[in-house]
Amino acid sequence: MNDQIKKLLPAWLPLVVGAFLVLQFAGLSAWQISRGLEKRATQQTFQAEPVFTTWYNGMEVRSFQNLSVKGHYDSEHQVVLDNIIINNRYGHYVLSPLDVGADAPLLLVNRGWIEKGSSGFDYNRLDLVDGEVGIRGRAGSLPKAGRKIGEAFVGASTWPKHAVYPTAAEIAIALGREVQPFVLLLDHNEQNGFLRYWVPSEFGPGKHFIYALQWFVMGAALAGLLVWNYRKK
Repeated sequence: MNDQIKKLLPAWLPLVVGAFLVLQFAGLSAWQISRGLEKRATQQTFQAEPVFTTWYNGMEVRSFQNLSVKGHYDSEHQVVLDNIIINNRYGHYVLSPLDVGADAPLLLVNRGWIEKGSSGFDYNRLDLVDGEVGIRGRAGSLPKAGRKIGEAFVGASTWPKHAVYPTAAEIAIALGREVQPFVLLLDHNEQNGFLRYWVPSEFGPGKHFIYALQWFVMGAALAGLLVWNYRKK
């Protein structure tokens, strides 16, 4: 049966399939190198930017760029992000909208992490001062789940609301106002914050380079087998 199948298949088919896989492996290797270089650049930016730039609505920002912002906290509409794991412990991030004025989209401020308590969440910890504030932080993003299941917002419809890995669009719908395309990660020296240790992804550039080497080796080995098989025939 196998001999009959071999006779039906063109002799060039294994070579074409093998060449396609070699190209795929090469492409994956190049992509991993590209991602590794991006991660390296992000880490260098994170470590080498001591100056805080005054932010204004519409300004383009870089990942982890240091920013200083003025506005008024909307303390009545805060979002508590559940299922945030820090050092193998469950807890919450607290997102507080900052109204920067001029009918601009709200800026979500991540005030840090609170460990999950056995007696439930203490909402008194969310209290904020009234009036205009000047705060500093880094440009970041919302935490993302590897695989999202179900609705983002859960529980009662009253504020503050709990959410599990919401998107910016989902938060905007809940708030009834647009939000900025980035989140301000509150600087650890600022008041009205919780545990804050902002760093680039722990999946650093080194792992990307290792994966790139693995894909390259697999492609090179397959290419060698194809050449050997071709010369043998």
